[in-house]
Amino acid sequence: MLSYRHAFHAGNYADVLKHFIEVQLLRYMAQKDKPFWYIDTHAGAGCYAFDSAYAAQNAEYESGIARLWLRDDLPAPLAEYIELVKRLNPDGQLKLYPGSPLIALQLLREQDRMRLFELHPGDNGILRENFAGHEARVLIQAADGFGALKALLPPPPRRALVLIDPSYEIKQDYQRAVEALRQGLKRFANGIYAVWYPQLQRAEAKQLPIHLKKIPAKNWLHVAFSVHAPDAAGFGMCGSGIFIVNPPWVLHGILQEAMPYLVKHLGQDEQAAFILEYQES
Repeated sequence: MLSYRHAFHAGNYADVLKHFIEVQLLRYMAQKDKPFWYIDTHAGAGCYAFDSAYAAQNAEYESGIARLWLRDDLPAPLAEYIELVKRLNPDGQLKLYPGSPLIALQLLREQDRMRLFELHPGDNGILRENFAGHEARVLIQAADGFGALKALLPPPPRRALVLIDPSYEIKQDYQRAVEALRQGLKRFANGIYAVWYPQLQRAEAKQLPIHLKKIPAKNWLHVAFSVHAPDAAGFGMCGSGIFIVNPPWVLHGILQEAMPYLVKHLGQDEQAAFILEYQES
């Protein structure tokens, strides 16, 4: 249960999709002066070095953010995301990659707050080191984010972005992600929720977006991005998806512009593709 380390996968194509969308969601929330919370149920270590033993083992970032790093034709929303990563790499060399919490920290304002959960003892310790000095705005807990989420909702400012991003290392995570969203909406119907998931050949992964669409939410958006055909033997991830409840109305148009670009530049074979679907009340 606690063997998964995101450092193995930092900066891959799935991170590009997840974090590019995260930036757009946070930019949208910051348009209003009223404060909001960023809640991350599975925060990870916060920042990753590409020359570390973990990241270098598979070098997944080479087929992800590295393909976008030096491009000068990025659509504006993707350029915003790349610019945030470049702030961590001021010499122009791609050495460090921010996880979801560190991306959020760069976009939160003085009045906003973060609540981060990470159960892995190693990653939790690194996360605390990466956020040292920000304790006034950032609360980090060594807890199961699925269980802890209930006690936070609704948050005091009645505005929040909730990222549900487990490893899906155990198949119960799929059911727990659905239930976390369902219970979250009962307590805090107006929040923005983003559920990330991997595209795998296992039945639970294929059924997850189907189950998410059945949750009684008035407005949702679903984007999935495959970079190559599934492995013939059924192993490994071929893409990822994000299901967003209460998405900003502008997000659909942003994705219509950005997703063809990602397919073109991150796709690995002729079966690279994306789907984009939404429901509005």
